[in-house]
Amino acid sequence: MKFNIIDKIEWQRKEYFEHYYSNVPCTYSMTVEVDITNVLEELKINGLKLYPFMIYCISKIVNRHREFRTAIDDKNNIGYYDVMNPSFTIFHKDTETFSTIWTEYNNDFKVFYNNYVEDMEQFGDAKGIVSKPIKEENMFTISSIPWTTFKGFNLNLQKGYDYLLPIFTIGKYYNQYEKILMPLSVQVHHSVCDGFHVSRFINELQDLIMEFKI
Repeated sequence: MKFNIIDKIEWQRKEYFEHYYSNVPCTYSMTVEVDITNVLEELKINGLKLYPFMIYCISKIVNRHREFRTAIDDKNNIGYYDVMNPSFTIFHKDTETFSTIWTEYNNDFKVFYNNYVEDMEQFGDAKGIVSKPIKEENMFTISSIPWTTFKGFNLNLQKGYDYLLPIFTIGKYYNQYEKILMPLSVQVHHSVCDGFHVSRFINELQDLIMEFKI
């Protein structure tokens, strides 16, 4: 993992970063409906779970674009990671609590899925907020709320104006007009990510899901 420091003097987002980070601190979220109709049946046929598939797809697009890998390090440098690993929530029915696990990203779906399975086998039953020890900082967050669907979702973070990495929240999928739709909330920091970037992310994610072949 490498953290690439950005030269703010030459950075094309310098003016936007200073405006939305220092002058008018601004985060925002966008909630969309992702069409999973085509891939859901194929996953079932192959005995694969939807959650790790969505984690993989989101991670693939995150690692495709620098604005979703931009952060501030412990020395207050602005920069971007060369690769991001997903940190995701799992639910414990017996205690009605959750834990977070992270899985090493791999561009190959089968390799990533196997990494996910191994992590779940080793850490899936461990209680506590963090069940798998964190080794590095190059992680972004994915949460799942599989018990209900939603049209909008927003996280209110006390220190959110200093957090630049994206946060994704997945909801319960449902049937509508012969399609199976899944709500997805994307929360970002405006200093590094505009509406254009979120829109491109959502469009590329939808294309990846629609065109995916196992």
